[in-house]
Amino acid sequence: MSNKIFVDACLGKETPYTPVWMMRQAGRYLPEYMAVRAEAGNFLNLCHDPEKAAEVTLQPLDIVGVDAAILFSDILVIPDEMGMDLEFIKGFGPKFNDPLQSQEDLDRLIGGSEAASKLTYVYETIELLREQLDARGDNKALIGFTGAPWTLATYMIEGQGTKTYNICKKMMYSNPKLLHNILAKVTEVIKLYMEKQIESGIDVVQIFDSWAAAIEPSKYDEFSWKYMVEIADYLKSKYPDTPIIMFPKGIPSFLDEVYGNFDVFGVDWSTPMADAKEKLGDKYVLQGNMEPCRLYSQEATKECVESLAETMKDGRHIFNLGHGILPDVPVENAKYFVKLCQEASKRK
Repeated sequence: MSNKIFVDACLGKETPYTPVWMMRQAGRYLPEYMAVRAEAGNFLNLCHDPEKAAEVTLQPLDIVGVDAAILFSDILVIPDEMGMDLEFIKGFGPKFNDPLQSQEDLDRLIGGSEAASKLTYVYETIELLREQLDARGDNKALIGFTGAPWTLATYMIEGQGTKTYNICKKMMYSNPKLLHNILAKVTEVIKLYMEKQIESGIDVVQIFDSWAAAIEPSKYDEFSWKYMVEIADYLKSKYPDTPIIMFPKGIPSFLDEVYGNFDVFGVDWSTPMADAKEKLGDKYVLQGNMEPCRLYSQEATKECVESLAETMKDGRHIFNLGHGILPDVPVENAKYFVKLCQEASKRK
């Protein structure tokens, strides 16, 4: 057994209670985070500053009491370092000023180890965090992450966030070869990027497919899942003891078809945990899946945590939200959620 409860839980080992963390736990709901971000000047500056990125990564451990830290960064640093023109616009979000429309657009981007080696600020942040976490001696794990190739491709093709994904899906149906070429190039960078994260000191990898629900079920494996599995296979071939979490958001109809060499399946809030347990609980540890908006109410939080604890009392589980914590959630409610998860799942 390792000395990190979160790592043990990811590997399906017995733990004294079910560990808990929250997606986006280092973020805008914390005044302490907003202060550091203000010092940095903007979001990208914060991502590029290892000392400040490490500081905000650790804040939820001390303020909220979660059982693992997740590296503070952004999924879009990958296409940014591949050579795309990224900016974060206040009140709008990320925007690529040169979206991919053709094979020629893709060919001008760098890939493979050349792109992965440019993400030095991420690896420096991890190395700092490894030192600081080891010095603390509280045995909290460090999670590294990446966006899934499909999720990254949506931004690279659309140029920004989208509700319809019509440009991506037009490519999917009218020029699937180009979309597969984009996904393959991004996948190769992600493999090496995550390998370097592990080498720098992370304990667990999470692969987010935030926009999985944009793809119809019959096309999901072809255009997203198989690429995520390819990344997991590559990492497991080199680091078999490093747990991998897969989190595809919004695909309850895909549960019967989930496959791959990974350890933890992240269950989003639209998927009943009992269904995920029935279909996947024998194969994978399950993570999730409280609806994030329940955090606005301690009563609603308590109802859900107790229900999850009951559903998963004889199963392998990690508490989390079914997506990211929202910026206006009261910090006290986040603390309440974490403490309640830990207490409701104590092994007697």
